[in-house]
Amino acid sequence: MTQGNFSFDAIGEVHSCFLEKFGIPRQAGLAPSAFAEIHLRPEYASEEAVRGLEKFSHIWVLFIFHAHLGAGWKPTVRPPRLGGNRRMGVYATRSPFRPNPIGLSVVRLDRVSVNDGSVVLFVSGGDFVDRTPVLDIKPYLPYGDAVEGASGGFAVDCPESCLDVYFSPAVHAQCRADVLAGRRDLRPLISEILSMDPRPAYSRRSGPFGTKIAGYEVRWFFREQGVEVTELFPL
Repeated sequence: MTQGNFSFDAIGEVHSCFLEKFGIPRQAGLAPSAFAEIHLRPEYASEEAVRGLEKFSHIWVLFIFHAHLGAGWKPTVRPPRLGGNRRMGVYATRSPFRPNPIGLSVVRLDRVSVNDGSVVLFVSGGDFVDRTPVLDIKPYLPYGDAVEGASGGFAVDCPESCLDVYFSPAVHAQCRADVLAGRRDLRPLISEILSMDPRPAYSRRSGPFGTKIAGYEVRWFFREQGVEVTELFPL
């Protein structure tokens, strides 16, 4: 068995709509409206390197959990899917607190842009925090990557949206103004995130909560009837 240390260069960086960790979906694909750009570094950005990639609808992104560097790792962790009360082996989870802080996500490839020596991949449905370093990109192959009859352990079913999300009149007005100005309507993305309750398993307080998404500060409360988004203002 070969042993040793290996050194890798990041081939690019993710420019994500998620500007901080809180609120990021716990898996890729849970928020289809999430958007990001993968900017390849100049030494790895060539038209030849991405030739044919546009023919694939999805790609695998291998990345570094850079926001958790230095946090160390433990052999067991508490997965959010188990309410944060039960421990599982780290290799039986997708926890970022690993011996090697490497993540793997499949995302939709919306567009490949090649322009004057720069290469940018436009993707959606990701779970990346902004400035995530990318180690590699591979095409998603339906015949080989989707395993029929696979067992999902303690995470058999996809998490379901369990909360209704509604917006204050001020937030609705802000979003309508953004649309009229040609900017993205963030309401679908915010709804996808908050409907799955991003609170830590140990916290059931009502709020206020806040996070930064796509250049905006979003603030909300948990109410009996669902989640109320109360404020949305530019950073």
